Amino acid sequence: MKKISILGSTGSIGQTTLGIIADHPNQFEIVGLAAGKNMQLLKEQIQTFAPKCVSVQDAAAQAQLHKHKLGIEILVGTQGAATIASMDEADSVVSAIVGATGLRPTLAAIQAGKDVLLANKESMVVSGALMCKAVGLSGSRLLPIDSEHSAIFQCLQGHQNQDIAHVTLTASGGPFFSQEKLNFENITVEQALNHPNWDMGPKITIDSATMMNKALEVIEAKWLFDLEPAQIKVLVHPQSIIHSIVDFKDGSSLSQMGLPDMRGPIGYALAYPNRLPHLTQAINLAQIGKLTFFPPAPARFPSIDLAFQALASSPTHPAVLNGANEACVQAFLDKAISFQKIFSILDQTLSAYSGSHPSTIEDTIEANSWGFHRAQQVIEKHSNSTYT
Repeated sequence: MKKISILGSTGSIGQTTLGIIADHPNQFEIVGLAAGKNMQLLKEQIQTFAPKCVSVQDAAAQAQLHKHKLGIEILVGTQGAATIASMDEADSVVSAIVGATGLRPTLAAIQAGKDVLLANKESMVVSGALMCKAVGLSGSRLLPIDSEHSAIFQCLQGHQNQDIAHVTLTASGGPFFSQEKLNFENITVEQALNHPNWDMGPKITIDSATMMNKALEVIEAKWLFDLEPAQIKVLVHPQSIIHSIVDFKDGSSLSQMGLPDMRGPIGYALAYPNRLPHLTQAINLAQIGKLTFFPPAPARFPSIDLAFQALASSPTHPAVLNGANEACVQAFLDKAISFQKIFSILDQTLSAYSGSHPSTIEDTIEANSWGFHRAQQVIEKHSNSTYT
């Protein structure tokens, strides 16, 4: 039986993971949970899965949870999450905290030699080189949960990295890719949160709408699979059936297919190297009928080009891009800036940064923070109180 800790248990990935574990009680046991501020849901998760220890975001959440007298140790903050990530009882750690907050706990899991089921893409975007170095030292394994990286990982089973010519990440295009006449200045938060294929949290859903999720995945793929940026391509695939493609040097290609359902990649990572039965409905290609593919539209969605620009600039430019994006997404969700402004603010922030060569995770977190605060400064200049 695999013993699992989950970082971000009350989020979308965390809840889906717990659903799979509940369906397979003889194969998995929850030993630790880390959550934010949704104490009602965390209380229910504690009562259902009986972890040995939990962590919450701050002291106020801790006090709220203590009122329920659950008879369990309740840790606090980043250090608390890092303790959950590295606890001796855990075999595997699901890293699903959204944003740069997940970096230190993810590193703690790697340093403790755990199998890390990685959904926190910021760990690789902000600190990819350092995370990979830690993996080499500890013997930890990174098992990607993002559908695109899981697809590449699955396609590479039994194959050598040196035989890769290219990998192609597919993108749904979000809700706006096909709407060529849509005025991006008028896009509402509600429209941007209405993803056509995937059910995700608000941050990731906005990233999909701007295609920044694919930009961050480009950076993540570089580190996860030891690729050069020139080996990474992106195709828009609105049906979200083919999740990624690996092209090999001999001219052959492998792809991984499935309905857009996160239970698939999460279940694969949980059971690896085995597979769980009946996780998702099997695809019916005759019923689907047609799969279509389009090149990205950089003039309308410059996010992917910004990712390649960041990779070419300095080791910390990707961290700056990530931090700036976190600030922009929050400002858009708060209706402080328009959808279109996100792209120009990201560009301005990257252009203002001179770059550095990090030696510790604190260096990369500092670069991420620089990007966040610099973007906030630009946002204040762009902010329009009449935007709705």
